[in-house]
Amino acid sequence: MNSNRKLLAGSLAAGLMLSGISLAMAADTAAPAAPAAPGAHGGWHHHRHHGGMMLSKLNLTPEQQASVKTIMANARPQMQSIGHEMHANSQKLHATQPTDANYASVVAQVTQANGSLHSQMITQREAVRAQIYKILTPEQRTQLVALQAQMKANMEARRAAWAAKRGAAAPATAQ
Repeated sequence: MNSNRKLLAGSLAAGLMLSGISLAMAADTAAPAAPAAPGAHGGWHHHRHHGGMMLSKLNLTPEQQASVKTIMANARPQMQSIGHEMHANSQKLHATQPTDANYASVVAQVTQANGSLHSQMITQREAVRAQIYKILTPEQRTQLVALQAQMKANMEARRAAWAAKRGAAAPATAQ
């Protein structure tokens, strides 16, 4: 289901961006990273663009860059596997029509399976975040916190501007 892919891509992108982890660091010298789930390209592209900028602002040493690349390369197979399983579940749900006698059962099964998979994805993502955090110097950690706060403030400002724009347009569409 398209919304499940967007949810997966969005949650991964947001979580990884805010934690300062970048697939772009690993992708710069390795083969291009595949998205976690087919159809999730937009979310990963967005993450790789902004997450890469964040780590690049930390002035990582070549040794740190190599460590990030290794950490990401080691995590990629499991992350992809989880993403593929979630995609398969979404396809199973999408292939089942609401009029099917087993529809409620399939929905419950997919919901339970994806809940477990999402939990595994979060656990894996945070393990990667912790590993990368360990290779940063205290100064880089402080700088990362400041960059994350700045990114969050920028995101909130964009949301507020969008909401204001949407609120101003709402009365015009109500007529």
